[in-house]
Amino acid sequence: MSEKVLMKGNEAIAEAAIRAGCNHYFGYPITPQTEVAAYMAKRMPKIGGTFLQAESEVSAINMVIGVASTGKRVMTSSSSPGVSLKAEGISYLAGCDLPAVVVNVQRGGPGLGGIQPSQSDYFQSTKGGGHGDYRNIVLAPASVQEMASLTFKAFDLADKYSMVSMILADGTMGQMMEPVSLDAGEVNTYEKPWALTGTNCERKHNIVNSLYLKPEALEQKNFERYERYKKIEENEVMYEEYLMDDAEICVVSFGITSRVAKNAINEARAKGVKVGMIRPITLWPFPKKPLAAAAEKCKAFISVEMSMGQMIEDIELAIRCKKPVLLCNRVGGMIPTPEEVLAKIQEANEGGAF
Repeated sequence: MSEKVLMKGNEAIAEAAIRAGCNHYFGYPITPQTEVAAYMAKRMPKIGGTFLQAESEVSAINMVIGVASTGKRVMTSSSSPGVSLKAEGISYLAGCDLPAVVVNVQRGGPGLGGIQPSQSDYFQSTKGGGHGDYRNIVLAPASVQEMASLTFKAFDLADKYSMVSMILADGTMGQMMEPVSLDAGEVNTYEKPWALTGTNCERKHNIVNSLYLKPEALEQKNFERYERYKKIEENEVMYEEYLMDDAEICVVSFGITSRVAKNAINEARAKGVKVGMIRPITLWPFPKKPLAAAAEKCKAFISVEMSMGQMIEDIELAIRCKKPVLLCNRVGGMIPTPEEVLAKIQEANEGGAF
């Protein structure tokens, strides 16, 4: 078993990125993710990498585009308002079919909102976030260990499918400290014949571009891109099931709220209520099939989230509205308590076992 070290979630992401082969980082400080940039500023010079604090989030994401076009692994990180500023650049990455990793350690919004944790960037990340038809792979860690392991996974998926992978964490996950193993095993590498590496007159020029002036060409490119997305939905869904074998009520939650929900589920089970949880690890692609299967045996679903009910829409779509979906939420930087989740489980159970 590999040795574990005590790290903050933000630091675990940064160190995992370096070990995944990321030698280039561009960012800008914003609470609650500033430790990612601070860690990169300290470590990158020691490994011969590039750290640059850009003059803005807009500049940082455009620097990411430049490095991504050369085929090198590259990352940027920010928090909610900063990711909004990066949205145009993320769309350009999608339009150029370039791999990159974007980290969002969420805070409350809209606007500047506050600096406390939130999950209200769900729509922004899972539905694209910028202009045009595109998707991001979105990974939602629920522990500091997953902050690290999903960072390794994010780089792998970005390279495999030539697209943006996003780590969607929250302020609590970024700031909390837990033991973490940074052993990722063998780092996958992918051929990138499209990369801009200089030709030396040995091959034809590569062109990285997102502009298609002929509508037929742009349409075909979008069709091709969505064929790739379909393969991702078929092959890359990640989720955790907890006590779902006999569950009659299904809690759906991700990130820090899933940990709160698990405590409430354990307490409800002690009271005789058959409740379990499906925790999406990939928010896109969303775990539609396990939720659809759960809808055949569960009488109700509960979405536990720190937003005004953004994920609840995907739950309803996944189960085709066959069963009621209740919402247990806090917003503005507030985190649901186990007692609040337990009360919602009681409501879903119609008071039967309490």
